[in-house]
Order: sequence, then structure tokens, then C-alpha cells
Amino acid sequence: MVKNFYPIGAGLIIGALALALAINGNPPNMGVCVACFLRDTAGALKLHQAAPVAYLRPEILGMILGAFIAAVAAKEFRPAAGSSPFIRLLIGFFMMVGALVFLGCPLRMVLRIAGGDLNAVVGLVGFVSGIGVGVFFLMRQFALPPNTQQPKFEGLFFPLVCLLLLVLGLYKSDLFASSVQGPGSMRAPVVLSLVAGLFIGALVQRTRFCFIGMISHIFLMKRFTMLLGVVALTLVVLAGNLYLGRFHLGFDAQPIAHSDGVWNFLSMLLVGLGGALIGGCPLRQLVGAGQGNNDNVMTVIGMVLGAAAAHNFAWASSAAGVTDGGKVVVMVGLAVTLAVAVYYTVIRGQGFGKK
Repeated sequence: MVKNFYPIGAGLIIGALALALAINGNPPNMGVCVACFLRDTAGALKLHQAAPVAYLRPEILGMILGAFIAAVAAKEFRPAAGSSPFIRLLIGFFMMVGALVFLGCPLRMVLRIAGGDLNAVVGLVGFVSGIGVGVFFLMRQFALPPNTQQPKFEGLFFPLVCLLLLVLGLYKSDLFASSVQGPGSMRAPVVLSLVAGLFIGALVQRTRFCFIGMISHIFLMKRFTMLLGVVALTLVVLAGNLYLGRFHLGFDAQPIAHSDGVWNFLSMLLVGLGGALIGGCPLRQLVGAGQGNNDNVMTVIGMVLGAAAAHNFAWASSAAGVTDGGKVVVMVGLAVTLAVAVYYTVIRGQGFGKK
């Protein structure tokens, strides 16, 4: 029974940390956003040249290292790999493009709702619909090939790379690009950002908190515990926004958002479907990478490449709206992801008969 409250506690703490980060300098309605922060990190690494979105985000590195520390402490650091790595990279790529067309990962979607942004409600409907499509295939025995256990030495490489980047960012920051204006220039103090990332990574690792898992549990098992965690997160941020006068209900003039409902829906449909097929939202992919799953590492690499491509080729949206290139790539991503779902359902001999 006590374990049923873990996601609620995690939601309360993550919501409080996200609110604190936004109050102390991170962009509005973006206290924590895996997609946006990976985009900024890609810019810091000079993988794209969009000057307003470049900063080596301590939150991202903290989440990975926090998950690593928690997994080691709980004796759950079990490196594994080999489950369709390129497909995971590809889906991670398209998930990131979808998130940047929407302008936020599932976590930021919830933070935007808590700030009164009704465009994010449209995104939520698309997100839930995408997970619903994914569950349709999961119930018909969709599964990527299984991974295999790897030596612990191999699982250490990704956390060590992140630790190296963190040290370089703290002591040799001129190695990385850094925005002087725009979202990348809006940042909470480094210590607060890093501590928040460590806590979030550890909490998600221990509680299995996941926005994809929240909906999948409802569809597949009629379990609502994780939903209560997301509700707790939303209420904490909502209460804080109301108290601070940061709550603005409506579709128009929302911070770092656009009001194109069709593409808010379709882009998050892609994120939900992709996440359902590869077993987790962008946040869970980061945490899985930290705890030694190199298949999750491939997804994270795909997300970084997606962020770089989205800004190199003008696929990412802005407050002005969605680009034509972004629309095309979202539709291509939906087609590719559906093709993977169909192939790995039929190839297992189940066809479309329900489990």
C-alpha cells in the first residue's frame, strides 16, 4: 500500500522543483523540459547553430547521474543492450522532432497546463491518443526483440561521459556555445539546476515515474496510481503559479508556445505513440540510460540528433507557429513509427487478433 504513494510523492517533489527552477530563472512554463533542455545541450555542443537555444543544461546531466547513483545504491544497475538499437534511435529522433513542433516534452506539457496554457490541453489529447494507438499494438503482442545483459563496464560509459561534460561545463564553460538571449539564456543557478536534476533522476529511477506509463497503466491494467502522481505534480505547480500571479488561462500569448491546434495534436500524437512502443517518455529514456540500459542511450542519442536536425533544418516551431518542414517530418515520423508497430506485430505471428 505504501508503494502506491511513491508516485504521488515523486509528483509533489518534481512539481516543486520545476516551480523553483522557473521562479529562479528557467524559462516560463519550462522549469524542467527534457526536449527543450536536450535541444539547448545540442546547441551547447555546437550540433546546431541556433544561437538563442544553446546551454549545457545541468538538469539533464543531473537526471542521468541521479538515476545512475540511485540504481547503483539499489543494486539495480544492470547494463543491457541489443533491442533494435537503430529503431530506438530513429523513434527517439522523431519523438524529439514532435516535441519541438509542439514546443515541449510531456513534462513541459503538464507544466504548461498548470500555467493555464490551453494549447497544451490539445497536446495532451494528442499524447493520450498516441499512447492509445501504441497500446492497441501492445495488446496484440507488439514487442521489439529482447535485449541481453551486458558487462557492467559497458553500462558505465554513458554516465561517465555525462560526468565529464558536467565537469567541463563547470570548469571550462568556454568550450561550449552559450546563448546570450532567448530561452537558452534563461537559466536557474547552476547549483539549483544540478541538485534538481539529481533529485528528479533518482526519484524517477526509484518510482518508475513516467508520463507514458501513466496512460499505459490505465489502458492496460486499470491502475491509476501514476496518474495521481501526475495530478499531484500539476496541482503543486498550479498552486504556485496562482500564488505568484503566473497563471494565465487561454490559447493566445502563452510563453514559448503556439496556438496551431492541429499540429499541437499531431506532434504529441507522435510523441505518445513513439514512447509507447519503446517503453517510456523522454524523461524515462534519460533515466534508463543512467541506470545502464544502452538501448535507452540509443534513444537519447536519437533525441539529441533530432534536436540538432530540427534547428539545422528549421523544423522546430516557435511562437510564430509551425514550419512547413516540421509538418512534413511529423507526418513522416508517424508513418515510420506506425510501420514499425505493424511490422513487429505481424512478424510475431499474432496479426491483429487481440491478445
